[in-house]
Amino acid sequence: MKQVPAVTIDGITLSQSLAIIQYIDETRPGPRLLPADPKRRAQVRMISDLIASGIQPLQNLYVIQKIEAEKVQWAQHFINRGFEALEPILKQTAGKYCVGDEISMADICLVPQVYNAQRFKVDINQFPTIKQLNQALMELEAFKVSHPSCQPDTPDDLRT
Repeated sequence: MKQVPAVTIDGITLSQSLAIIQYIDETRPGPRLLPADPKRRAQVRMISDLIASGIQPLQNLYVIQKIEAEKVQWAQHFINRGFEALEPILKQTAGKYCVGDEISMADICLVPQVYNAQRFKVDINQFPTIKQLNQALMELEAFKVSHPSCQPDTPDDLRT
């Protein structure tokens, strides 16, 4: 589909963020991105899917380019709609991070979506849990250096 991300790892090429994250989680040592507890794991998957399937596709660059004249209003509508669904879920599941006190796939999905919300001038203050979680995540070095605004191909007007 000529989309990013895509990665070649262990002799296979994978695309789609969640598939890549889950493969890395299953094949690499280190902190798990999917909790061992089935209930928490289901919550992480629910939050990740809500972001990756319910919000992000409706305001990705390919879609936005197709509706150029109304792109900001379009993106704001779908981000707000998604965040209105996500906020009460996160109020129930959040600890220090999206689901409890351990980094998970949900956190990895949240940060770039908040970046997109800010890019399209969505008022994040109306989503205090999302805002607080994003702030906590952005204090971590791994999230700082991998932030969308820090990537080498980020246009200057989108850098933070």
